[in-house]
Parts: sequence; C-alpha cells; structure tokens
Amino acid sequence: MTTTIQFTLDDLRRILLEAAGAEESVDLGGDILETRFEVLGYESLALLETGSRIEREYGIVLDDDDLGDEITPGDLIDVVNAQLSLPEAQAA
Repeated sequence: MTTTIQFTLDDLRRILLEAAGAEESVDLGGDILETRFEVLGYESLALLETGSRIEREYGIVLDDDDLGDEITPGDLIDVVNAQLSLPEAQAA
C-alpha cells in the first residue's frame, strides 16, 4: 500500500523560516494562503532557496515558474502536492 505524503501550510511555513526568515511585519501564522509571496516580503532569491529545500526534502523537481513572487503559498502547496502524487515521487 502506497501512502502519499501531503505538503501542508505548516510545512511551507517551516521551510520559509529556515530558508529566508520572515519580516517582522508579516504574520506567517495568519491566513496567508491567498497572499502573494511578494506581499509577504519574499523576493525571488528567497523563493528559489525555499524551492531548493522543498525539492531536497520531498524528492521532487519544481519549475522556476512554480516559484515566482506572483504566486501564493496556496499555489505553491498545490504544485508540491501535485508533484508528490506522481508515481515517480512515491518511489523516491
């Protein structure tokens, strides 16, 4: 029986803090699912580092388009979970 791993908002919060920290004015504990990363204070380099950490930890590959500052945490969570549901990811 194969169990699919789910990437959650809590996972993303942890990795964002590890990769780039957080601005004092941003409450990552709040409702951030639909807030663009740019508004949350994460520029492209911070998102690339976040993406690299996600790839290493979860054994997936993200496209650069998946990490643009116009996307939201909810968008990124959806992309990661879509990758995790692929048969190749489950074998990793």
